[in-house]
Amino acid sequence: MRKSTLFWLWLLLVVQALCATFFVFDAMSDWLGSPAALSPRHYHLFELLLSLALLGGLFATGLQIRALSQRQHQMRRQLDVASGAFAELIDQQFTNWQLSSAERDVALLAIKGLPVAEIAALRQTKKGTVKAQCAAVYRKAGVTGRLQLLSYFIEELLADPLLPHHSPPAGP
Repeated sequence: MRKSTLFWLWLLLVVQALCATFFVFDAMSDWLGSPAALSPRHYHLFELLLSLALLGGLFATGLQIRALSQRQHQMRRQLDVASGAFAELIDQQFTNWQLSSAERDVALLAIKGLPVAEIAALRQTKKGTVKAQCAAVYRKAGVTGRLQLLSYFIEELLADPLLPHHSPPAGP
């Protein structure tokens, strides 16, 4: 949010607080039967101005809620696109590395951070099999372990042109 927008929202909040305070004290003085400080004509004009300020505040708040809702929708859509792009990037690279179906599954679970024992339990296989499949994935990807494998995909997503980019070999 821009600083100017934030300034106006805070100003609007202060005006609304002042208006609400006036109406609370007005209601209390009416209930207690205290005389008004202003003449009835000026008093009603002042109430009208405060009411208009509150209505303006409601309108501005509604506009801000609408803008924030649109921004949230846009960010959610961008996140969905990024998530889909990440999945496509992973799938494409797995194809380039010529990973088998089992290696793809193990590599994806490894990227998600699951330990070997959990991967073995999920795939209903032995830990040694998962370790061998991980070793094959790392060899085909040209990396030495899980962190380098994950780093490869994060580096692809962030793609900082200032840093040199290295690509693991495409095939075995």
